[in-house]
Amino acid sequence: MKTAVFAGSFDPFTYAHQNIVERGLSLFDKIVIAVGVNSTKKGLMSFDDRVKAISDLFQSNGRVEVKQFSGLTIDFCKQIESKYLLRGLRNIGDFEFENAIAQNNLLLAPEIETYFLMAKSGLAHISSTIVRDILLHKGDVTMLVPREVLRYIG
Repeated sequence: MKTAVFAGSFDPFTYAHQNIVERGLSLFDKIVIAVGVNSTKKGLMSFDDRVKAISDLFQSNGRVEVKQFSGLTIDFCKQIESKYLLRGLRNIGDFEFENAIAQNNLLLAPEIETYFLMAKSGLAHISSTIVRDILLHKGDVTMLVPREVLRYIG
C-alpha cells in the first residue's frame, strides 16, 4: 500500500490543503495528514482541535487518516512505514523552501520520496497565515476554510 504523509501545522486547515489531499488520493492509496506539534508556538487552534476538525472533514473517506506528531517528519514517516511525503506548492517561494527541505530529507532518509503538487488555480492565494490574520481583524474566512474546520475556530 502506498501511503503518503501530508504534514503541516494546519492552523487552520484550508480549502487549499483539502484540495492537495483530494488530488493526492489519485496518486496514493492512503494519505496520513500529520499535524505537527510544536509546544513552543501558540496557535489559533489547539492541536487536538486541529486533529478533530480535519478528521471531521474527511470522516467519510477511509483512505484519509489524521494523526499528531512531533519531531522530524521523516522520523514520523519511518514510524508509520510511509515512503512518501506529499507537499503543496503555491508559488516559487514555496518551491524554494520546500525543495531545500526535500533535499535535506533525502540526505537523512534516501528511501523517502517527496511529491509536490501545485496549488489548483483559484486556491494558490490561500495560506493559514493569511486566514489567521483575517480572523484577527474579524474578517470573513468562509470562502477559505471548510465549514467542518470553521466550527472549531469559533
